[in-house]
Amino acid sequence: MNGCIAVNIQDMLKAIGEEELLDLLSDFSCPLNQEVEDFVRNKSLDFAKKKLCVTYLVIRKLGNGKTVLSGIFTLAHKAVEVSNTNISGVVRRKLSRYARLDEESDKYNVSAFLIAQFGKNNNVLEEYSISGNELMDLTFGILKHVQYYVGGGMVYLDCEDIEKILNFYQSDNNRFRIFGERISEVDQKRYLQLLKFF
Repeated sequence: MNGCIAVNIQDMLKAIGEEELLDLLSDFSCPLNQEVEDFVRNKSLDFAKKKLCVTYLVIRKLGNGKTVLSGIFTLAHKAVEVSNTNISGVVRRKLSRYARLDEESDKYNVSAFLIAQFGKNNNVLEEYSISGNELMDLTFGILKHVQYYVGGGMVYLDCEDIEKILNFYQSDNNRFRIFGERISEVDQKRYLQLLKFF
């Protein structure tokens, strides 16, 4: 995995202390998604302390004892509604393992893993960077570990309707499928919702 490991932000806090952790987080840069950058720098530690979600720091230890933050992903567990009209028969059959269809609303209410934040740090040298696929592999490494202990089998995420981003999530390597959309209450931006079974 290019020498990178995923470390729970709470473990990193215990290992290096809050001041050094905040310094590490302040170096995270994601110019293509300011929301991710702001979350990492200003909210990720507080959200983990409150048990709202957990951010994993994808780090690389250098020979000189320093640590480079190559990327992040944030995981949570959340209920999501999936409309019965927007999905294929295959997805419908898989969903029926985890949820029941509410006949009145014609929606499945599913408890699923959420990839709440996902991004590479653009503030590192290319030799210390990580690819999107490597970052996703680390994400699913953690999800499969959690799944082993608590069950579940569906993961979802929201993303902007940008072709390059959608192509990444829907690629043969990642295999997410669009199941709906939502409008952000904060900025009124439209987000597509994608799911994957594992």
